[in-house]
Parts: sequence; structure tokens; C-alpha cells
Amino acid sequence: MLNRRALLLTGTAVAITGAYALWRPAANAKQGGGTKTFEITRTDDEWRELLSEQQFYVLRQHGTERAYTSPLNDNKAAGLYHCAGCDLPLYSSKTKYDSGSGWPSFWTALDDAVGTTTDYLIGYPRTEVHCRRCGGHLGHIFDDGPPPTGKRHCINGVALKFVADKTG
Repeated sequence: MLNRRALLLTGTAVAITGAYALWRPAANAKQGGGTKTFEITRTDDEWRELLSEQQFYVLRQHGTERAYTSPLNDNKAAGLYHCAGCDLPLYSSKTKYDSGSGWPSFWTALDDAVGTTTDYLIGYPRTEVHCRRCGGHLGHIFDDGPPPTGKRHCINGVALKFVADKTG
């Protein structure tokens, strides 16, 4: 039964959720934790000229592509996965594995390729991973990966560009 207290609590929760939703896009526009500066910086208009709409949404606005939509999820070729925003090599195919999550997953990044911050965008802390050079949002890191790290870098495929190993 809905009483005055339940109605007040529900109304408060809806107001907080609405305020959060309005605040979130502005918070998401700040890359890599908000005040950090990166080697490569561009205006939103410049990024929009360089990236597809979906890439801009993920890399610059902390969006997430739908699971199982990236062809890179099933890619088994040898090579490197670069940042789609600035072309920095981020991940090796040698550390890629099928996590069953629907996104390309890696158990580690290349040395000095990514940075992390803590985000609270869905109400609890998660480790966000971003390109260390341009600050582009890549995805999140979870503690349910395989050895040797036990980490799962769950990465939006649209944030990546695959460069095949041409050596054979």
C-alpha cells in the first residue's frame, strides 16, 4: 500500500535520478577524471570531424556500444588494437580472450598505453580505462579475468582500430 512516506521517498528518488541524468552528460564530457590534461586535446567540434557519431559517443562522452555489435569482438587475427581517437597502440592480440561479455576483452594493456580513474556513473565505483594520450574512454576493468593478471579490460570495439601484424 502506498502511504505518504513511500510516496515521499519515491518522489525523492525520482528527483535525484533526474538531477543525476541531467548532470551526467556534463560530467562525462570531462575525460580521464575531469581536470587531467592529455598530449592530444581537441574541441568537441574537432573530435566530431574525426570520429563517427558512435565513436564520439563512446570515446568523448563515456558511452557504451551495445554488446556483440563490434566485429572486433570475434577478431582472432594477430596484431595491435589502437585507439580510434589518436592511433596510440593500446592492446596486443596476444592478450585478447573471449570473455563472453560481448565486448573485446584483454587481460592487460600495452605498457604506458592506458590510464584509469574511478567512475560512479551507475551508482557504484568502477575502474574506467582511457587512452593515456587523448583521454578517450575505452571501457572498464574488472577483477574477473584470466591469469596471469586476473583482470578483464572490457573495451568498446568502436573505441579501437585493429592493425594486423604484417610480418606473417
